[in-house]
Amino acid sequence: MSDTRYRRNAGSVYSLKYHMVWCPKYRRKVLIGDIAEELRSLLYQKAQELDVTIEALEIMPDHVHLFIESDPTEAPQRLANQFKGYTSRMLRQKFPQLCSRLPSMWSRSYYVGSIGHVSDETVKRYIGMQKQS
Repeated sequence: MSDTRYRRNAGSVYSLKYHMVWCPKYRRKVLIGDIAEELRSLLYQKAQELDVTIEALEIMPDHVHLFIESDPTEAPQRLANQFKGYTSRMLRQKFPQLCSRLPSMWSRSYYVGSIGHVSDETVKRYIGMQKQS
């Protein structure tokens, strides 16, 4: 299995990708200029530390889109918390104005969706055909 669509660890071959979205508290449009650039850098730093591949990243003034590939041993909830916690702490240290405008950097909620190479219909059809083989 040398297909580049797949990664492997000690016990599995996988392709687990997640689309994550989160917003600053009160959806404030604070992710601009130097703050957005620093956030981009921090997200790449944290991804490297977590051994996560960033496939795509877009920082809008009032939300972040992060498309990542991760090891199956990592829960998406833990990844979201790691990205949000680290970036909140570092951004608020570097940009004190964020502390006065926001009681916390990020809203508590976030979106996460899994992304696959095939549609759910294809998987259902494949599973349904297994007894016929």
